[in-house]
Amino acid sequence: QVQLVESGGGLVQPGGSLRLSCVASGSFFSLHAMGWYRQAPGKQRELVAVITSVSSTNYADSVKGRFTISRDNVKNMVYLQMSNVKAEDTAVYYCNKAPAVSAWGQGTQVTVSS
Repeated sequence: QVQLVESGGGLVQPGGSLRLSCVASGSFFSLHAMGWYRQAPGKQRELVAVITSVSSTNYADSVKGRFTISRDNVKNMVYLQMSNVKAEDTAVYYCNKAPAVSAWGQGTQVTVSS
């Protein structure tokens, strides 16, 4: 069973940057596509970025050009570099396989506010 631990969230001003990290336990991490998801208050969880086992990436239109997903298969880590953040990026951010078949971690809160 894969365990996921997210970190790196916090309070950031509009236009600022933040880097989220996720460490995944379990075997065969490098074989799985991984994604970053987010859930804003009152909204459903949505997928914002995906990275495949060969590091191809895809993004939701709302974050394209501003967010970058990457991975380190040696460290079992997935990252989300957030740039030029907006108020609508405020949410709890989670990582998981893509599609999300593992249990969710606790997530990391990102709040964009001046």
